[in-house]
Amino acid sequence: MSSPPVLLLCRLFPGTFTDVAHRFRLLDFYASALPIHAFLAAVAAHADPPRVVLVFGGGPIPVGAELLDAVPSLRCIITVSAGTNHIDLRECARRGVQVANAGGIYSTDVADYAVGLLLDVLRHVSAGDRFVRRGLCPEQRGGDFLPLGSKIGGRRVGIIGLGSIGSAIARRLEAFGCVVSYHNRRQREDVAYAYFPTATDLAASSDVLVVACALTAETRRIVDRGVLDALGERGVVVNVARGASVDEAELVRALAEGRVAGAGLEVFDDEPNVPPELWAMDNVVLTPHQAIFTPESMADLSRVVLANLDAFFAGEPLLTRVKHRGGIPNPLPDCVPAVYDAIESVFQKTIDHSLTWCW
Repeated sequence: MSSPPVLLLCRLFPGTFTDVAHRFRLLDFYASALPIHAFLAAVAAHADPPRVVLVFGGGPIPVGAELLDAVPSLRCIITVSAGTNHIDLRECARRGVQVANAGGIYSTDVADYAVGLLLDVLRHVSAGDRFVRRGLCPEQRGGDFLPLGSKIGGRRVGIIGLGSIGSAIARRLEAFGCVVSYHNRRQREDVAYAYFPTATDLAASSDVLVVACALTAETRRIVDRGVLDALGERGVVVNVARGASVDEAELVRALAEGRVAGAGLEVFDDEPNVPPELWAMDNVVLTPHQAIFTPESMADLSRVVLANLDAFFAGEPLLTRVKHRGGIPNPLPDCVPAVYDAIESVFQKTIDHSLTWCW
């Protein structure tokens, strides 16, 4: 019996899906010379068309009605991201198409990265690197110095989105002596951090604002001019969520006018495009949406995708199923306790399924 076909509409880090490729027949758009619509038409015309597609944000076609119309055989969408803002969950639910994401496997790496960005902005690490490479050390250029850096200990850090990633960031920053507070759609009863009902209230009581929420209609541009002004001229913004969670044009203006002190940005509104005004700002750290790229996360991703594929073709519940409820994605895995035990045996840890996001 031939391997089941799986449509592949995402670029893969080299070597990521070796196990998946051994078990399934990958129909890879990026290995084809055809334009996307011609490729999908050819795929749909196969005698055994694919029932599953692997996707990522920023792919070659919107993941919704257009894709599902082009390949009507699709019954399952697996995104290799934690976020699902690139998928029309309502349309998938209407058609009975299942959706799965990467679950909470990226939480640790993204949390580490967020702390690294904050340290870099506060202590001018990247700016110092550029300073040295330009031959501008004080001993060489008659006493030129970078601006003074700032301690991280004692900083008031406000986190927008205290899900698994936000919680991991909070724990790390507590170890540095930071005072953590947060804003969610609703207050959590299982944490002692101060809660603020609006992002503006949170910013007004923070020195640092970390954006770690899912991108939904509710959180799009949640960091706007009002929030930035509340944060103030000594405030720092760190965004490891989605570029559209921040009003990028307002952030650029606030940085240029000195209304905000600095920013660490891992994501952008129109990736891979970055506002050129940011390029020359030494108080801004820019990175290319790479927080999840570690060997450990890639290995975990391969196992999660393989487990979801096995579950789908066996007619069992997906391990990291995403449900559509009232316009807000619910990222809780829809699986029974026995499946959680299976996940734990594979990963030698429990996937954090309590809250991938709190929105």
